[in-house]
Amino acid sequence: MRACEYRFVTVWKIGAPLQAVWDAIHDPAAWPQWWTCVEHVSEVESGAADGVGALHSYVWKGRLPYRVRFDMRVTRVEPLALLEGVASGDVEGIGRWTFSPSDEITAVRYDWRVRTGRGWMNLLAPVARPLFEWNHDYVMQKGGEALARRLGATRVSIGHREPNNR
Repeated sequence: MRACEYRFVTVWKIGAPLQAVWDAIHDPAAWPQWWTCVEHVSEVESGAADGVGALHSYVWKGRLPYRVRFDMRVTRVEPLALLEGVASGDVEGIGRWTFSPSDEITAVRYDWRVRTGRGWMNLLAPVARPLFEWNHDYVMQKGGEALARRLGATRVSIGHREPNNR
């Protein structure tokens, strides 16, 4: 059964300083404390001082009745600018956070390009793809809202773009 590929882009604009936003995203072990869709994160390997090479295991739950489990290995860190990792498990691919400040606003862009690794997801993709995409957008919407709350910030906007997912 052929894996289905998904490409998502989410942009959060948060009324908070870059350093605070970076610190929250750069600490995935704390995500379950504030991001309700993240059920569990555990550090498997610590990696270098900047985080490159670190391996974390994640369990995510959106609105649909399934969980997504995967490991993410950090492959690139540019402090206050970029975090990138490679996922393996229920989904496989690349996730990249990029950060850019502008006045009182920090823009956080998440690019997520993955293939589904679970047979039932691939089997249902022809009809369920819109639901899977909606579920992803829900998870990211909740994350942006929760990050703003955690930082005591104004969430300016959350945008979703799904370029040519087919």
